[in-house]
Amino acid sequence: MIELSWPQVSARRLERAGLGARTAGGRPEETVADMCGAHAQVMSAGEASVALRLDGLTRAHVREALWGERSLVKTYGPRGTVHLLPTRDLPMWVSAMSSLPPGNRAFPEPIRMTPEQTDQVVAAIRQVLAGTAMTIDELSEAVVAATGPWAGDLVMPAFQGMWPRWRQVMAGAAHQGAFVFGPARGRKVTYTAAPALPPARDGLSGLVESYLRAYGPATPADFAQWAGGPVGWAAPAFRAVPLEEVLFEGRSAWVLAGDTAVPEDPPRGVRLLPYFDAYVVAGRPRELLYPGAAAGRALAGGQAGNFPVLLVDGEVSGVWHQRRSGSRIDVTVEPLRDLTPAQSRELDEQVERVGEVLEGRPRLTVGRVEVGAHA
Repeated sequence: MIELSWPQVSARRLERAGLGARTAGGRPEETVADMCGAHAQVMSAGEASVALRLDGLTRAHVREALWGERSLVKTYGPRGTVHLLPTRDLPMWVSAMSSLPPGNRAFPEPIRMTPEQTDQVVAAIRQVLAGTAMTIDELSEAVVAATGPWAGDLVMPAFQGMWPRWRQVMAGAAHQGAFVFGPARGRKVTYTAAPALPPARDGLSGLVESYLRAYGPATPADFAQWAGGPVGWAAPAFRAVPLEEVLFEGRSAWVLAGDTAVPEDPPRGVRLLPYFDAYVVAGRPRELLYPGAAAGRALAGGQAGNFPVLLVDGEVSGVWHQRRSGSRIDVTVEPLRDLTPAQSRELDEQVERVGEVLEGRPRLTVGRVEVGAHA
């Protein structure tokens, strides 16, 4: 059995997730496919995640791919969180995510919708959004009209009040391909019908393969946690794909059959990754990606992504934050280790690149980041 060390796996993942040398002439949808989706709950961070991996691109190029070319789509992805996905891969994602076991058991009985009610809401969303885009208020009114007053009962705890009952199935409806996000209407989010594409036969196998290409070696438990499903759902999906078992730092893990190559050189380089970057969210084991003080400083209750991170030689080695005022962008970086002169120069280059991506004038301060974790 092949044995792989953390430095070998780290170098392999960095290269495959687009965090080696930036790719000149690459396209956003190709990069997002390699990342296995770009987390976009914080939209500006999602735009930066993609553009930072591509030489010369800015957030404007990512927005054009999403709203102009429509080569990207914004919808609910792994863990029921908002992601950017390649439009061409949407059938794979719909097939894979719709195979997740129903998750509404998390809601108390008085709030919970029955399977029949869930089906009614998903069908209503699909119907009312055909050929149009709606704000959440417009969509809510249309769904309640199509299903019944029960769907509009204000029983869902929300940030500043209560949401109607039907909203508990938003992520599930997106996973079934009932809708995607549409272009903003002023400051309001809109929702629209998903693009019409041929369905995928076995999207779950395709998603396992994509995940392992980017973040293997991994286990069914790793995949399940990343995707937001139970291990009992992930394990059969692994068995349906040709795999090869390896020893990764002494534990059994899997890669795609024959896909055991690793770079000759150890991981090198300095990177600034924004909130919820796919690389750190998917990266496991956490204790290797977040060594020593990084675990306490850059994880929030064990959860990755709540802080933008400084990545040095493939490991989380600090946190950072940016604050914008007009065209000026103040970037504060808090390293958790001493940087060599060469690494300090790379950090300067990364800050300049962040400024290019965000279309502003950056200024670096090395010091304590006072901003807390993102919710």
